[in-house]
Amino acid sequence: MEDGQDFCFCYEVSALTVAYVLAKVEAGKDQEVLAETKKMPGVRQAIPTYGVYDLHVEVAFDSMDELDRFIFDKIRRLPGIKETVTLIAFKGT
Repeated sequence: MEDGQDFCFCYEVSALTVAYVLAKVEAGKDQEVLAETKKMPGVRQAIPTYGVYDLHVEVAFDSMDELDRFIFDKIRRLPGIKETVTLIAFKGT
């Protein structure tokens, strides 16, 4: 390097809030709810499932506030969603 030049390694650090939303869906609304959920910002994947919950949604956001808005303002208000359970992931040591 020549005198007077600065040298810097720059990189972006991302600390995402990742969560898994399990949802119960009204009978007959499965495909509609799945299609709408997949369009929502923050959704990494949405998978229909058998069992207690009908839909498994993986989401990632930059903050807990964004996750809150997704849960309370988006997915819970989606016609056909009866109930949700949210599992927030943590970084293991």
